[in-house]
Amino acid sequence: MAEYTPDSFKILLGKLVKTPEFFTPEDLKLALHHLFIPGAALPAQIGAFLAALHIERLERRPESLAAAAQVLRARALQAVIEDGETDFVVDIVGTGGDGHNTFNVSTTAAVVAAGAGARVIKVGIMYLYCINSAKIKNKHGSRASTSSSGSADLLQSLNCSFAAPSLGTPLPIAKVPFTFILAPHFHPALAMIAPYRKSLPFRTIFNVLGPLINPARPRGMVLGVAERELGLTFAQSLHEGGVERALVVCGAEGLDEISCAGDTFAWQLKDGGITEIKLHPDQFGLSVHPLSSVAGGTPTENAGTFQTLLTSGNDIPESLTPILHFVLLNASALLVVAGLASDFREGVALAMNSITSGSAWDALLAFRKAGEAMNQSSDTSNENA
Repeated sequence: MAEYTPDSFKILLGKLVKTPEFFTPEDLKLALHHLFIPGAALPAQIGAFLAALHIERLERRPESLAAAAQVLRARALQAVIEDGETDFVVDIVGTGGDGHNTFNVSTTAAVVAAGAGARVIKVGIMYLYCINSAKIKNKHGSRASTSSSGSADLLQSLNCSFAAPSLGTPLPIAKVPFTFILAPHFHPALAMIAPYRKSLPFRTIFNVLGPLINPARPRGMVLGVAERELGLTFAQSLHEGGVERALVVCGAEGLDEISCAGDTFAWQLKDGGITEIKLHPDQFGLSVHPLSSVAGGTPTENAGTFQTLLTSGNDIPESLTPILHFVLLNASALLVVAGLASDFREGVALAMNSITSGSAWDALLAFRKAGEAMNQSSDTSNENA
């Protein structure tokens, strides 16, 4: 068994700083084990390690991301997905950090795709660096760091709750069309290094790992990145992590979604190969809208927009057309990845029907009901303990 001490970590840190070209994925795994074992690395060493990874850009190598994800998955609490082996589970998520305060499009698109027949288990990752044990215990998500309203904020404003697993007890995830889980609930090891990450003036490898550590192990993903140069890296990392079909996207404005304002750079993972393509609303049969027309508000405001969009049937207010098209773009992509639509125009038609028929809203209500049932079961178990 390997010994994890500040002295053994010092050797790894020296290798990373002096000869980064020889710092292997196995070295990274060993270093990360040090970070997650109390007392195995000194605070100064942890800060130096995260800075060196960033400066040497090792966090942008697909093999490094895959190695780090493997370590975190091995240390994660477990989830038991009902029919997870037979269903083609999908997720849609962005890495964050794009600086654009847009409406909660990925969460809304996830619910819309679920209403159209996809099995969506979405992971909330924006808050990995600031989650703490109290929030985990109280089953609350942290606030968004780069927007006014994150996924957890929106869903909480819609009266949804998030179940958290107990140590040693896998969390059952019921078979409902849409489920949202908070990654920090399943990766408590990250809480150990949260103070170091918060004290640094740059995003670390852990900020971009979230999409790779969804405990539901989705087979299909739409993943948004804020930097074009990360597109191929993430497509390769998803492939190495076992994802079968994916679309990694980066709006030309540095948006970690499919942009409604013009071009989107994309990397399509299919049949084991990766193809770089360019997307535009024209390909979806939709109009172009400036990002200013899809700006987000407070969680309460966004929840109101969400509910109006999904409960108005065929009478969606014209003022919401830009947001509607923004959602349809991203929901369509997820439906193509899920294998439910043969192309983006068909995906738009399926997504639009999901909205106008009320199926999307029903998917949200099913998730809300499942959360209530889980919490009631947890409360009963605590009373009987």
